[in-house]
Amino acid sequence: MPAYKRILLKLSGEALMGDDAYGINRATIVRMVQEVREVTQMGVEVAVVIGGGNIFRGVAGGSVGMDRATADYMGMLATVMNSLALADTMRQEGMTARVMSAIAIEQVVEPYVRPKALQYLEEGKVVVFAAGTGNPFFTTDTAAALRGAEIGAEIVLKATKVDGVYTADPKKNPDATRYQSISFDEAISKNLQVMDGAAFALCRDQKLPIKVFSIFKSGALKRVVQGEDEGTLVHV
Repeated sequence: MPAYKRILLKLSGEALMGDDAYGINRATIVRMVQEVREVTQMGVEVAVVIGGGNIFRGVAGGSVGMDRATADYMGMLATVMNSLALADTMRQEGMTARVMSAIAIEQVVEPYVRPKALQYLEEGKVVVFAAGTGNPFFTTDTAAALRGAEIGAEIVLKATKVDGVYTADPKKNPDATRYQSISFDEAISKNLQVMDGAAFALCRDQKLPIKVFSIFKSGALKRVVQGEDEGTLVHV
């Protein structure tokens, strides 16, 4: 039995690279989509926000003399490319996905309209939110928190390369231990980088829990959705 009826899954663009230096690794995106399909088959309504770091990272562009807002818009367009790839892979895996963009590119993807997004979710379609929040200076983490709150998701699932939040960097400190759960206030006081500040504050204010887990662990998404001890739960 799933523990959640509606989830918001946040994927980083980098996660799509697999072992490649940049771009989209075919085997990696197929495996991720199969994990998502598994939870949709349990009757869970799934919305996805994806980053664009595998194609273009806005902050890095801004740091080499580019105007920050321009760089961020380029980053948003990169998320549209990733969203299209994700939705097409879902189609190939027998799922129905809809891409909704926060910036208008109507020949390519439909614009984000909240009632329409809710309708798609209720119909069992996967909704992929592209172009972040549509505004520069906000990350796709913030887009995930914002869309999660807007659609009434019960939890934001932040898929990363590590299987949770640790007391220290597990790569640098072998004695670091994983938190099974931690409160928002505790995470702030210990300066644990769960999400960027704006996203984290939004989730805390909306009492929207965050689960940090590894998308690279086979079956992890299903275990998270079933409420098992996988990753780290950040709660009020």
